[in-house]
Amino acid sequence: MKTTMTRIGRALILNLLLVSTGLFATDGDSKPSRAQLALDDLRSFTDVFNQVRNNFVEEVDDHTLMNAAIRGMLSDLDPHSSYMEADEFRQLDNSSRGRYSGIGVEVIIRDGRIVVVSVTAAGPAYRAGVVDGDIITAIDGRDLRGSHLPAAIENLRGKTGTEVAVTFEHEDGEVTTFTLVRDYVDIASVFSRPVDGDYGYFRISHFTHKSADELQQQIASMQDHHAGPLLGIVVDLRGNPGGVLKPAVTMADGFLDHGKIVYTSGRAANQLEYSAKAGQWLAGVAMVVLVDRATASASEVLAGALQDHGRALIVGERTFGKGSVQSVLNLRNGAGLRLTTSRYYTPSGRSIQAEGIRPDIEITAMQAVKDTDSRKREVDLDRHLNGEPETAKPRVFDSEVNATDDYALYQALMLLKGANKLSAASGQ
Repeated sequence: MKTTMTRIGRALILNLLLVSTGLFATDGDSKPSRAQLALDDLRSFTDVFNQVRNNFVEEVDDHTLMNAAIRGMLSDLDPHSSYMEADEFRQLDNSSRGRYSGIGVEVIIRDGRIVVVSVTAAGPAYRAGVVDGDIITAIDGRDLRGSHLPAAIENLRGKTGTEVAVTFEHEDGEVTTFTLVRDYVDIASVFSRPVDGDYGYFRISHFTHKSADELQQQIASMQDHHAGPLLGIVVDLRGNPGGVLKPAVTMADGFLDHGKIVYTSGRAANQLEYSAKAGQWLAGVAMVVLVDRATASASEVLAGALQDHGRALIVGERTFGKGSVQSVLNLRNGAGLRLTTSRYYTPSGRSIQAEGIRPDIEITAMQAVKDTDSRKREVDLDRHLNGEPETAKPRVFDSEVNATDDYALYQALMLLKGANKLSAASGQ
């Protein structure tokens, strides 16, 4: 086996040398050519390759060494270029499609146990009868007590059609083991709810190919079930790491009538430029976008476009600053290459890379403390005179959102209500 792998390794290295000599021509005159430099570098590579193969403390096959060399080459370029073997590449493709292969449960680690908090309708776990609140105690017969639970959770995923035995402890104390067949499970990326009566809250957790459709459908559904027009919306991009670019562009287009959305610049020939078309999802409706330091990539593109066109007020913290574009390239062996090929720019020409999007109103992370102000109001004084019954409309700045629970969202709603009050006062 070792002799066979050695022959394979030598063949790979020989191919590299042949490719190198074919890529660069010699000058034929005096100075050493680029080909000579490349050959010297590749000879150094073969020396290291052979030293590792022959002398490393444990035997490593040539395929593993070659993959390690490829990964090392890419990791030295920037933090986002990477090599993905076939299984990793399939996982990336499934994630971009808004799905994964698993049993269809969302779990959290609570008090050292894996607790089911959501079961995907029609998924393998749902069909078996798993419900919210069930606790996973074993996977494939392995008791999870004392195990590294995040790694154990990953074992719930795998290739479609494969089986996994999962033991659940139910709320009544009964323990059941189900043999579940992994299948593709859809992952929602947009979550919404009405808030304070006339306002809509839309959280986008990441961008998949389906995210723009999800957002448009949920906006339409909220409008259909609301008695009157929405007075404002909050789009929450906090913690959104990005994902597929095109849905973010489609969302920006949905909120804009015209103008550039984003463009890229780099050495590759296929640079991008997107512009908005006429027509809006919520024309004239006030809009606040929440961001934080974990808002990255495609979510920064969306926030930057809406900010440059004055369509939304950006509120929160300066964003992560991932303004580079990764092209995903298919390789012949079924693997994939994620390669940084260009940089993003907002409509006004701002570079997002390492700069991020600076919010219009900055709200840093903070912890609310109990009010200890001991000063009294008139109503607190003994023998105070009673006031007249209130005849005016209820205050518009009350909110069902507790400022101590989500201060940024609370402030976003206050801004929307203030803008609507000013618009009404000015007759607009």
